[in-house]
Amino acid sequence: MLFCSTFSSKSLLRNRSAWPDKRPAEANADQCQRIRPNEGLRAIRSLHLRFGLMFLKATNCLCSVSNMLRLAAALTPPPSLLQELCRQRMAVKPPNERPEPISSRINSVSSQFSDAGPAVSPSARSSVSSWSEEPAHSHMDISTGHMILSYMEDHMKNKDRLEKEWEALCAYQAEPNASTVGTKDGNARKNRSAAAVAYDHSRITLKVENSQSNSDYINASPIMDHDPRNPAYIATQGPLPSTVADFWQMVWENGCVVIVMLTPLAEGGVKQCYHYWPDEGSNLYHIYEVNLVSEHIWCDDFLVRSFYLKNMQTNETRTVTQFHFLTWLNQNVPESSRTLLDFRRKVNKCYRGRSCPVIVHCSDGAGRTGTYILIDMVLNKMAKGGKEIDIAATLEHLRDQRPGMVQTKDQFEFALTAVAEEVNAILKALPQ
Repeated sequence: MLFCSTFSSKSLLRNRSAWPDKRPAEANADQCQRIRPNEGLRAIRSLHLRFGLMFLKATNCLCSVSNMLRLAAALTPPPSLLQELCRQRMAVKPPNERPEPISSRINSVSSQFSDAGPAVSPSARSSVSSWSEEPAHSHMDISTGHMILSYMEDHMKNKDRLEKEWEALCAYQAEPNASTVGTKDGNARKNRSAAAVAYDHSRITLKVENSQSNSDYINASPIMDHDPRNPAYIATQGPLPSTVADFWQMVWENGCVVIVMLTPLAEGGVKQCYHYWPDEGSNLYHIYEVNLVSEHIWCDDFLVRSFYLKNMQTNETRTVTQFHFLTWLNQNVPESSRTLLDFRRKVNKCYRGRSCPVIVHCSDGAGRTGTYILIDMVLNKMAKGGKEIDIAATLEHLRDQRPGMVQTKDQFEFALTAVAEEVNAILKALPQ
């Protein structure tokens, strides 16, 4: 940093009153007179020539302009070094030198959807007024796309068929479906809802030796897609004040780097999720330190936060990104499927190329969580070239792994609508 600041010409000009006297010694006055008429020297204001002059004065070798230019060239650091130093300088500019956020509604949005607390410093926040991702590259061909789209549209228009399909889904019973571990006395208080408790055969287990509560239980379920050995998602409830440390332990132990949050912190005065991250700086949750790096408001409906997660026992660190959808209320659906699809594309763009599970949570980890995972799982299968799409069967597959996934007929119908809209967008993006 000192080196970069020294090589700043503006800094030198501001502080030139502190420089040594640059007037040449009397013994060199005649040499100085020979040089001063040269207008080229008077025009040279570059940083490197100033160093050349200072060096020549110190060594009493003020000979000619050409000598000084050669010496300045010799003293010039390589361009790559100067670029790196400037990058370092810009990276550590104090907050008052950084551009102001371009949104005036940051505080109002944050206060609307979070518990009372200090706001994130302006330097950590930014806002984008509008944003939309194009559909990701898909292996779906045009004929398959039109066939799926036609099937989906017919499915949604036939209300009787949709009603019967939902009734059949409501009658579906997963086997096995025991949740004895989650309903034990010591664990029952860790559940937000008795209707959404992880199955015994399909639950995330924590390492007891690292657990704040000396328990392996957390109300979270691994959700498998095509690979039964590696979960694609972890469906979980929004953390309670007593389970925040368990939540971050789960993030760490499962190597997760993406969190999808689908609920505001409160609805109508009712808490939906505990504020499990710091508003600024860092918080320590048992042995896991979470540092808020940035918060970006992409639109009125969602924002993105970046955290550094540090294991204080091992001193290892990891970057975790949280995508927070703000306007999806409990037992309800978003106003627009397009907004949720844009949100999903943003999530998948960040996640692309990774093999760890994505953590998805709402309040109870079932209704909104199940709807999002259902949409994502079906669209991912189509993007990989799948030609047989059965959304009802996919939902049964989800319910085999966690109870209550997709809680209302409106949520199921919304999933169908979102899939149809994304297929339509993919078809428009394909070369005709």
